[in-house]
Amino acid sequence: MTDLSLNAATPASPATEAEPSLHRVMGPWLLLLFIVGDILGTGIYALTGQVANQVGGVVWLPFLVAFVVALITALSYLELVTKYPKAAGAALYTHKAFGIHFVAFIVAFAVMCSGITSASTASRAFSANMSSAFGLGFSGFGITVTGLVFMAIVAAVNFRGVGESVKANVVLTCVELTGLLIIIFIGLWAIGMGQGDVSRVMQFKTGDSGLFWPVIAATTLAFFAMVGFEDSVNMAEECKEPTRDFPKVLLAGLFITGAIYVLVSISAITLVSPAQLGEGETPLLKVVQAGAPNFPLWIFGFITMFAVANSALINMLMASRLVYGMSREHVLPPVLGKVHAGRRTPYIAILFTTLLAFALITFVGEVPALGGTTALLLLCVFTVVNIAVLVLRKDSVAHEHFRTPTILPVLGAVTCAFLAGPWTGRAVVQYRVAGVLIAIGIVLWVITMLVNRAQGVRPEAPDMEGVGGKGPVN
Repeated sequence: MTDLSLNAATPASPATEAEPSLHRVMGPWLLLLFIVGDILGTGIYALTGQVANQVGGVVWLPFLVAFVVALITALSYLELVTKYPKAAGAALYTHKAFGIHFVAFIVAFAVMCSGITSASTASRAFSANMSSAFGLGFSGFGITVTGLVFMAIVAAVNFRGVGESVKANVVLTCVELTGLLIIIFIGLWAIGMGQGDVSRVMQFKTGDSGLFWPVIAATTLAFFAMVGFEDSVNMAEECKEPTRDFPKVLLAGLFITGAIYVLVSISAITLVSPAQLGEGETPLLKVVQAGAPNFPLWIFGFITMFAVANSALINMLMASRLVYGMSREHVLPPVLGKVHAGRRTPYIAILFTTLLAFALITFVGEVPALGGTTALLLLCVFTVVNIAVLVLRKDSVAHEHFRTPTILPVLGAVTCAFLAGPWTGRAVVQYRVAGVLIAIGIVLWVITMLVNRAQGVRPEAPDMEGVGGKGPVN
């Protein structure tokens, strides 16, 4: 993962435009670990049970559908990142395609909000797993308070200043992967010993709505587990051979994580019934208890806590730096761009994003609502990115680059827009949360524009690392 210190987020000035490009140090294997680490995380650890609530035993199917949707959009990102191999992102692609400051701002603010909702989801998952793994018996109120304390600690670390390195990402990826491989191994061992009920994997939850709509509703949740692949575009400028290596490595990373998710889902539903799996916020801990009752539960709980804590920290770092970058580009109030003299971190932006996270944890609370809101925001962003690919086809570049078949961005835009709609059965609270967050951004933008007009200041073009990069991770 690239450095998320303040220096990395500071918009480039004319004086620095002649500086050398980033050092190309990442080969295909290191890039693969980065991508897998970005995708693995809170989604599969926290939402497997809620997906089972929607569809029953075929809990693997929504994860598979979400993988296909993510794959189509990933191909659009591949065309853009090989066409413009810089540390860019959705907001920059949007501005390049449409040239409208407000549209680019909304995309950047939506990405920022998705990072906060993702971190809030992780904080709930952290406190719930801590309660279950160590037998603390927290109620809903206790989990909320623990989540708030956890988020305050994340803010303190953020304020102190943390640089995430690629080597650290490798270690964290191995920890996250270990937890999921434990689930897969326990499931396969139990199946081999004749335990559990394999027949559940083909059982749909019965109801009046048929089979299609429950799968679609569950997919809107499962899509949160695929978050992270879009963040890898920020590493293109640090890859040794981005045009050659990036497409095959990104696709390999997606296929690996997709396979892991399906195997984890099959293991989980084989050992634990859909009804039991859907209770509470610690589904995979129940799988360990059912399949390996002698396995020290605190070890798996610690792995889960570590995985989701890492996601929360990275997302809050990203969110605060995006707010800082947008402030420096005169599309958010200048106070949000203030830097602490001692720590050299954007302390007002950190406070702003942390307060939003506090509100989400306190008033929204439940993991499905927070994770679903993350997926909703990103599905809207991905719809715009898929359209941007088609618009930017008229912009030719001198070097060869990946080109996705035209039908795929069209399918990507339609599919993402469809999954973002209310007809999917998405909970109304997700639209309310997303609407409130975006409304806050619009109000701040309007205030900033009025101040800019009074002072004769014009918004700057989006900067590469100010609003272009650092998408949310899982």
